[in-house]
Amino acid sequence: MGLIKETDFGTKLAAGAPVTLTIDGQSVTVPAGTSLMRAAALLGTQIPKLCATDSLDAFGSCRLCLVEIEGRPGTPASCTTPVAEGQVVHTQSERLAKLRKGVMELYISDHPLDCLTCAANGDCELQDMAGAVGLREVRYENGATHLNASKDDSNPYFQFDPAKCIVCSRCVRACAEVQGTFALTIAGAGFGSHVSPGMDEAFLSSECVSCGACVQACPTATLIEKSVIEQGQPEHSAVTTCAYCGVGCAFKAEMRGETLVRMVPYKDGQANHGHSCVKGRFAWGYATHKERITKPMIRAAITDPWREVSWAEAIGHTVAEFKRIQAKYGPESIGGITSSRCTNEETYLVQKLVRAGFGNNNVDTCARVCHSPTGYGLKLTLGTSAGTQDFDSVEQADVVLVIGANPTDGHPVFASRLKKRLREGAKLIVADPRRIDLVRSPHVEAAFHLPLRPGTNVALVNALAHVVVTETLYDEAFIRARCDWDEFSEWAEFVAQPRHSPEATETLTTVPAALVREAARLYATGGNGAIYYGLGVTEHSQGSTTVISIANLAMATGNVGRPGVGINPLRGQNNVQGSCDMGSFPHEFPGYRHVADDSTRAIFESAWGVALSNDPGLRIPNMLDAAIEGSFKGLYIQGEDIAQSDPDTHHITAGLSAMECVVVQDLFLNETASFAHVFLPGSTFLEKDGTFTNAERRIQRVRKVMTPRNGYQDWEITQMLANEMGYAMSYAHPSEIMDEIARTTPSFAGVSYALLEDKGSVQWPCNQAAPEGTPTMHVGGFVRGKGKFVITDYVATDEKTGPRFPLLLTTGRILSQYNVGAQTRRTENTVWHEEDLLEIHPVDAEDRGIRNGDWITLKSRAGETSLRAKITDRVSPGVVYTTFHHPLTQANVITTDYSDWATNCPEYKVTAVQVSHSNGPSEWQRRQREHGALSRRIETA
Repeated sequence: MGLIKETDFGTKLAAGAPVTLTIDGQSVTVPAGTSLMRAAALLGTQIPKLCATDSLDAFGSCRLCLVEIEGRPGTPASCTTPVAEGQVVHTQSERLAKLRKGVMELYISDHPLDCLTCAANGDCELQDMAGAVGLREVRYENGATHLNASKDDSNPYFQFDPAKCIVCSRCVRACAEVQGTFALTIAGAGFGSHVSPGMDEAFLSSECVSCGACVQACPTATLIEKSVIEQGQPEHSAVTTCAYCGVGCAFKAEMRGETLVRMVPYKDGQANHGHSCVKGRFAWGYATHKERITKPMIRAAITDPWREVSWAEAIGHTVAEFKRIQAKYGPESIGGITSSRCTNEETYLVQKLVRAGFGNNNVDTCARVCHSPTGYGLKLTLGTSAGTQDFDSVEQADVVLVIGANPTDGHPVFASRLKKRLREGAKLIVADPRRIDLVRSPHVEAAFHLPLRPGTNVALVNALAHVVVTETLYDEAFIRARCDWDEFSEWAEFVAQPRHSPEATETLTTVPAALVREAARLYATGGNGAIYYGLGVTEHSQGSTTVISIANLAMATGNVGRPGVGINPLRGQNNVQGSCDMGSFPHEFPGYRHVADDSTRAIFESAWGVALSNDPGLRIPNMLDAAIEGSFKGLYIQGEDIAQSDPDTHHITAGLSAMECVVVQDLFLNETASFAHVFLPGSTFLEKDGTFTNAERRIQRVRKVMTPRNGYQDWEITQMLANEMGYAMSYAHPSEIMDEIARTTPSFAGVSYALLEDKGSVQWPCNQAAPEGTPTMHVGGFVRGKGKFVITDYVATDEKTGPRFPLLLTTGRILSQYNVGAQTRRTENTVWHEEDLLEIHPVDAEDRGIRNGDWITLKSRAGETSLRAKITDRVSPGVVYTTFHHPLTQANVITTDYSDWATNCPEYKVTAVQVSHSNGPSEWQRRQREHGALSRRIETA
């Protein structure tokens, strides 16, 4: 495959009435509002340009794209001049050629002439345009120039060389229009004009978030990836999907041989439209990190050093141990855990191995510990266990409620789309215990911030609903047409009770009643109302109840079933949605169908050629309980680090320690591998074929661009285990696995690799009724028939503050790091976040004599850890906050085993704690670090 070059039409697509004009003697019909530049490009005529690109609004500063229009004086810029009916346009003439050559001569007179050694040689628009206008010499004598301007190498991923800058403003406009950070500006005037990060700061110390939009927009080598400088220009590429968050950005992986040179966001990516964040754009170096394990290893005891073995020995040893355990303890004594970082096809095979090969339903996934309440709550109320919209829908939203989510850190590319819509006039309501960036940032400010007390989501949403019902702000026509009116009436009577009023719930949520009332009115009457939520909703003991209450609120106001509205869970990992879709829960087959359903089980028994159990299996915490009790002894873990990511670390490690054969399949020796007996090296997303499904139900291709360093793709390893177990699998390619998924799972019935190649991506349901997918769910009617209103009583968490533990801890993520940090900690992203910090309000810090940067002990009923303090008013008094990206911190030592009543999703977001001075890492941290070092020993020949 050659290097993919996307067509650049110079300016954005318009959508007006048809207009016909003539350009260079050719007739063309385009929508009104189209620029002359784009109209010419549609005819195959590329007008010279430097400041224009179809990713940005037209600017008209470079003066290269001049044209002549009959009957109009002057030479207007084609990028900023719209078409008009009957226009006659000329893009080439002696006059235009002279003007363009003169403009280009001025640019080159203040530009280094080092093209042969420049890193952008062969990929430089300035170089291309000099050739396009026929510039062969520069007549100007040497005078004042910017050629001696100093380079800025502060950013770990790209270089800024102002000597090569032509001040086209594309980087500045990309930062503003695409990313929405406004970190760059044009400082100075006239000849002194220059691009300035912040107040002429270094890029690293400025407000730049390293999304790469400026680098992608730059037409010269002024802003360029250091990887290109070091390795040279790429020679071929393939389009693939990012393996970080649930936005699912499409990228071109640009290569030299099997060396990845850079990841470039793909303009035709339907989730990201050519944008990216620092993780997807730059943080891929972990794939070749020196700590990556590439050979299988086994050991008899977790205190022994690892011994490298062949794949045949590792697979044979694993299966022998699993068979021994089942013979001794029974068929239910082993199980598996699927990964939300692996492909749909790989996840499907793991649950198939457990059900058909192990003979039980003991399969679970990390998706249950983050978004299982989404599946439960939305299936109950609407009929489908997924969000209702695509990301493009936000462009039609008038009011956006963000609750329990921090998009600028967790889902930054979506956050940029949201911020753009807010700058256009949409209103924002933020419900979060912490003042996230969306509450107030450049050019964006929330209409309302509802800083609720952690654990009181249900009380807050009920209070919003109380206002909607008691002030008759609900959409009666929608409810009567789409929902059960009697159920609505019962629910309305419930939320109208005085105990649910904003005034009554203020004592629970601490949110002023007046703010709640105004926010409710805005959401109900402000036009299209969209709700976006995250783990701050689901990771609670009432996570499912909160999802249900959100669905109630959306249905009551008619905000479901069309663009610009809906209920939108922001999924944390790249394939959380897919791992759920593929049947990773112990009670559900792929497609969210219960294992006890005879007709569903018959489908899989026929496809898989084996009788299947109708008894739901064990969830992860149940597996660990059973391990400690002595009945569960073997576990196959693909791509998950439960010892760091799951709650109540003491319980996790106790359960793992009690097992006789723990098999970890991953890239690195993670915390869970400290308790493993077999390590099977996994493959990265760059080394495999398959699909991911993002938060908007979008199924996208993952394409292999390099040979797996471990020798196998992850699905092949699972297949080898199945065959050794005696259950035959013979797939030759992941496309065959997807064909089986399509045959057995109704919502995927129309999905195939051929369709994905043709369309780029599709959103399920994709079947005979929707052969090209379903961007918006529940149009005209709910999947379940009538939308179901459900009573949502607020039940306070059992986790209570008191004299010993007076503060509430909540947790979250930071932009530069991802999940448990196994990938991002092995990249230069550690420059921005080298350790987890505890955010504490100045009042709480002063009460404890804590200063910024002090080591503190964070203690709960479950355990204690130590980390440094960060004093900030982002959190309210009584609330502390930390991230969980670093294993030394072990934030989950603190979290308890309380969980959602319906799904067992852990209550990560509410833990009663005390904070006190510390002299450094805790004794437990020291012991774990020593144990981890011991367990990472590898015996060499």
